[in-house]
Amino acid sequence: MITLNTFPDIIVLTVAYLFGSIPSGLLVSWLSDLPDPRTMGSGNIGTTNMLRLGDKKAALLTLTIDVLKGSFAVVFALIFMPALAQWAGIVAVIGHIWPLWLMFKGGKGVATSFGVLLMLNWILTLACFGTWTTFAIMTRYSSLASLITFLLSSFYALFVSGESLVITCLILTALIFWTHRHNIDRLRKGKEPKIGDPTSPPTTKR
Repeated sequence: MITLNTFPDIIVLTVAYLFGSIPSGLLVSWLSDLPDPRTMGSGNIGTTNMLRLGDKKAALLTLTIDVLKGSFAVVFALIFMPALAQWAGIVAVIGHIWPLWLMFKGGKGVATSFGVLLMLNWILTLACFGTWTTFAIMTRYSSLASLITFLLSSFYALFVSGESLVITCLILTALIFWTHRHNIDRLRKGKEPKIGDPTSPPTTKR
């Protein structure tokens, strides 16, 4: 574990949080002259809800930026404080979920988590991406694919990197399950929208 007892530690983690806090989906919707994603579909600013707005390019751009946020946070830490790299990634995901600029109401952290893992271990990322893609195609539920992927990520980490990434994956999994708690409830009730379903006004629970 780390002890934050130096000013550089605080700076690195603060920068990581600010990277994560960039509201990608909202910025892309403004630049693309699209409706505010918070007023449509799930009300989320992430890639899946951007796709529901009907603009694949905007969704892809949102996905790219969200992934890069996590990657940049890890790279920044690797350059200045390598020992904090994994924690910087976790903090970036926290920033994405609870962004400073949107009153701490952000996305669900999946794409940013992928960006974090990409910089920490590309083999682990490839395994997770393959899992997500497989279950997304099979079920057409983005949320379910994400939950299964991160549930398995710690096992993947144990095989490809030993114990070094297991704790990071467990923390990311806990965050993903928390942000998807309402999705889990809708999945249980059979009310979760599938990938490609038409958009609708947001529910109160995202």
